[in-house]
Amino acid sequence: MLLALFIVLKRRDGERLRTDWLDADMRGKSSFSHWNVSNVASLLFWPILSLSAPGAASSQPAIPPSQVRLWAAAFGGEIRSIAVKFSGSHLLRQKYKEREKSVCVEEMDGAKLVDQLAGNMAKMFHRKAEAVRRLVKAAEDAHLWHEEDPGLQFDYFNAALVNEGKNLELSQELILQPSEHFHNLAVNFSLSVVQVPTNTYNKDSAVLNGVFWSEALNKVFVDNFGRDPSLGWQYFGSAKGFFRQYPGVKWHPDENGLIDFDCRNRKWYIQAAASPKDVVVLVDVSGSMKGLHLTMARHTVSSILDTLGDDDFFNILTYNHEIHYVEPCLNGTLVQAHKTNKDHFRELLDKLSAKGTGRLGDALREAFALLKEFHQSGRGTCCTQAVMLVTDGATETYDTVFEKFNWPQRKVRVFPYLIGREAAFADNLKRMACANKGYFTQISTLADVQENVMKYLHVLSRPKVIDEERDAVWTEAYVDSILPQAQKPEENHSPVLVTTVAMPVFSTKKETKKQGVLVGVAGTDVPVQDLLRAFPKHKLGVHGYVFAVTNNGYVLTHPELRPLFQNGKKSRKPDYSSVDLSEVERDDKEHFLRTAMVNRSTGTFSMEVKQMVDKGKRLLSLHNDYYYTHIEGTPFSLGVVLSRGRGKYVLRGNATREEGLHDLEHPDVALARGWTYCDTSESQEHRHLSQMEAVRLFLSEPQPRLKCDRELVQEVLFDAVVTAPLEAYWTSVALNKSQNSEGGVEIAFLATRTGLRRTGLLVLPEQLSSREFLAADDEEDAFSADRFPLWYRRAAEQLPGTFTYSIPFSTGSGPSTTVLASTAIQLHDGTKSPTVAALGIQMNLGFFQRKFWTACRQCAALDGKCSVSCDSPSLSCYVIDNNGFVLVSRHPSRTGLFFGEVEAAVMNQLLLTGSFKRIALHNRQAMCKITSESSDGPRSFFDPYFAVLGTVKWLLGELVVSLLEFSLHGWWHPHLTAKAQRLAKSKTTLVPCDVEHPAFVSECAVEETTGTAECDGCGRSFIVQRIPSSNLYLVVVEDQCDCSATPPVTLEPTQLIYNGSLRCDRLKSPNDRRRPDSCHPFHPEEDALDCGSALGLSPMPLLTSLALLLAPAVPLLTS
Repeated sequence: MLLALFIVLKRRDGERLRTDWLDADMRGKSSFSHWNVSNVASLLFWPILSLSAPGAASSQPAIPPSQVRLWAAAFGGEIRSIAVKFSGSHLLRQKYKEREKSVCVEEMDGAKLVDQLAGNMAKMFHRKAEAVRRLVKAAEDAHLWHEEDPGLQFDYFNAALVNEGKNLELSQELILQPSEHFHNLAVNFSLSVVQVPTNTYNKDSAVLNGVFWSEALNKVFVDNFGRDPSLGWQYFGSAKGFFRQYPGVKWHPDENGLIDFDCRNRKWYIQAAASPKDVVVLVDVSGSMKGLHLTMARHTVSSILDTLGDDDFFNILTYNHEIHYVEPCLNGTLVQAHKTNKDHFRELLDKLSAKGTGRLGDALREAFALLKEFHQSGRGTCCTQAVMLVTDGATETYDTVFEKFNWPQRKVRVFPYLIGREAAFADNLKRMACANKGYFTQISTLADVQENVMKYLHVLSRPKVIDEERDAVWTEAYVDSILPQAQKPEENHSPVLVTTVAMPVFSTKKETKKQGVLVGVAGTDVPVQDLLRAFPKHKLGVHGYVFAVTNNGYVLTHPELRPLFQNGKKSRKPDYSSVDLSEVERDDKEHFLRTAMVNRSTGTFSMEVKQMVDKGKRLLSLHNDYYYTHIEGTPFSLGVVLSRGRGKYVLRGNATREEGLHDLEHPDVALARGWTYCDTSESQEHRHLSQMEAVRLFLSEPQPRLKCDRELVQEVLFDAVVTAPLEAYWTSVALNKSQNSEGGVEIAFLATRTGLRRTGLLVLPEQLSSREFLAADDEEDAFSADRFPLWYRRAAEQLPGTFTYSIPFSTGSGPSTTVLASTAIQLHDGTKSPTVAALGIQMNLGFFQRKFWTACRQCAALDGKCSVSCDSPSLSCYVIDNNGFVLVSRHPSRTGLFFGEVEAAVMNQLLLTGSFKRIALHNRQAMCKITSESSDGPRSFFDPYFAVLGTVKWLLGELVVSLLEFSLHGWWHPHLTAKAQRLAKSKTTLVPCDVEHPAFVSECAVEETTGTAECDGCGRSFIVQRIPSSNLYLVVVEDQCDCSATPPVTLEPTQLIYNGSLRCDRLKSPNDRRRPDSCHPFHPEEDALDCGSALGLSPMPLLTSLALLLAPAVPLLTS
């Protein structure tokens, strides 16, 4: 009876009694005879206790914690032994320790560093601006001495037509050679090419004259590039529409056969051409605007929005018998003209309808009152103000309104756009423009819109031209719009982030002095990658970085800036817009850092941050110190981030050139991709060199001709010498087959704080489970211009001697088959402990898992017969990492999954007890899938017109009117028919959105957790035990209760949907910004008489004759 009771007790009781039994056995005594009375009492009364408290048994785990501790210790010891032996961490730690007394550990002075970097960047930006200034001087001189020739005939290198064959006009042969500096595109460094917009005739007299005199820029282009070989694209954008680009390159149409580029719509052109502006757009939606008039009005307003930049503010009002704000939430205010706001208004324009009568006087009063109040409040640009009027007519000139609100100062310019062919109201509208320093244009067809809208920019540029203020403007970071045009659709060049410096080009002819004629804008691109190369990453520590922002708070460069997304290949995000600093420094809830940097202050700031890594599935918790100041001569501010602790200390070592150069010759040595050790761009003979080749050349020459960072190269030499013994060590391990008989450990690797890398293959190449680590396709696992590899950064956050294990999230199509283990090497100099290197191994996943199953079969029984093990069908055993991802499971399909998807009930309990924490991270640069009915997104209101254009009934019924309305050139223009062909059925597209990413992290202080997950009337007991010297946990779960109905705990991001009031608050509460320093709203000498004219209808004789011939057939065709 007692024996039977004991068996029940052994199966049902908790840790205490089972432990007593095991301990007694180990002492070699009769366990039962040594039980005390309480043990016996517990045994005798167990059935009664079990019956009276049925839930008590389920609250105890089915396996003793002591056994789980034994398994965790055995497995932890085994994998650490493997990691230490095959990585050589003990040897590398010893080699650095041997040099502790001969090295110096310094704490970085962040304030001094940011000041030094800001000075260096100011000099670099100044060089770029000087190159543009030389272009401006050459362009103005060439324009000054050129006499317009209406009959000029001139062949030039047309970017779209060069090398297209001898039988095609303007298809001259241009010799092109690939250039690594220009993204491996084939270019010509002696000549530039000219691109002409699709809505402009490429042999138009004005275009030919401009192209002819601007040939003088070729010499300056070449000279600029010779002075500064790091220059990017140089160009001149003409007010006539043509675009001259250097070096010469062939442009290719997109997949729709289009080259959709007009330089006058680009941010750099808009910002350089005119001062910042506050704009109110009035749109007539009275009954006379129905049909095609309303479509043209929408198109006109959209084109106006295209001409507004991030320094501008705007609002759109409609009027008929009432006045309505297109966005009711923005009643009485203006909003910043960034892309998100402009796209929002475009969507609202699509919903406009026409009805009623027009009360233009009331609309003008509202517009003037709005601009006055907005200006007096100190918001907006506090510079140029304008009213854009889009209407099909005005019955009077509304002088009484202008007398009250705008005369005599005329501080608000008025730009009327007359929609339609009727000219009856042209005089009234022109009078309004001329009396208010504006410009009047008539838009009779859709083909007229863009060219006519652009004219107002040249009016706004007049004061700047007369003042001869050639201010240099700098854009925020944007995706290079030239690169896609210069590559074939099937080519896969990664999009390039750039900033542009641009300056206006003025007419200096005496006869145009008071007219203030803008000739165009000159500029050059500065790739953001070039800025990153100038940052000394080796001085910033493992987690440190440098970033820069604009006067609007937009990020110029930041490690968290993600303008690309993975969709089979790297692509440009559709509708990519500028990213605000608050979206990447998310933990600055009060925007203290952003406000200080926008205001160009100098100072410091500290905060704790949660950093999303590994595709948003993991996070790092850091305490960062921020140092910031402004960059002289630019609208930018610079920030330096140093992470507290080991990240703020740097090592200064010393090694001779001879021994270091020898150790750099080994084939397994490489340098960080994206880091600049030597400047190879200054000389043509050095441009083909890799950074490693440049460093070797620099060290081997007695009188180095290369310009290198001597301090960084010296530290590379030191690291090369210290880490050199690892090569021989890995070779010996690889040759000793008995140590790696299973071939389970495949690669050993290391990296140092200077970007030096070594890699050793421990098996034959064909035996590798995966080559992804070697290929470094995943940017997070490799050095980049602004980040250390993720495995390095994660290792640096663990305790010394601890290895970090993880299954890489595969970039391929199948699941990952490897495990990475890495550890950091630190030097100890009193309280200073810099991380000087990290190293690790790649293991085969099956090998790693077999080590676990072997370890969990151990127990303390003397006879070696274990009563329980992870092989038991009643138990499920897992190994998870500190972010909850499964490395080992009985079920292979669960490997690599998040634990909450596998054991949701247990994960919920771990969250309740605090063993794991859920942290919500907001990503405001995400892309979400939506289903749309049109491929043109927010501009869908263009599509009905082009769809009708493509239908037979419309074509036949309206043929006569169409031939009169459209010029022959515009009718046959390919971009019109191509848009009709692009009309798509429903399709899934990616659009920018805000999402919340859940991330999970273990509580470091918790070594062991026991508990029961309740589900459907039963309990699922579990034990969680930390695995020593690692970031891993052993989880043992009793399988006797089915918890499959519990909803999974997932890592799926959630899109943040803002309700009406919240969205309105976001629109009305913009972030702080700093206005540009320069403002030229008007000039007393300005000639306001050049204020536009109506378009006369003069159809070509051929079209008129054809119309008369077809007139009798029209009723039949349309019936």
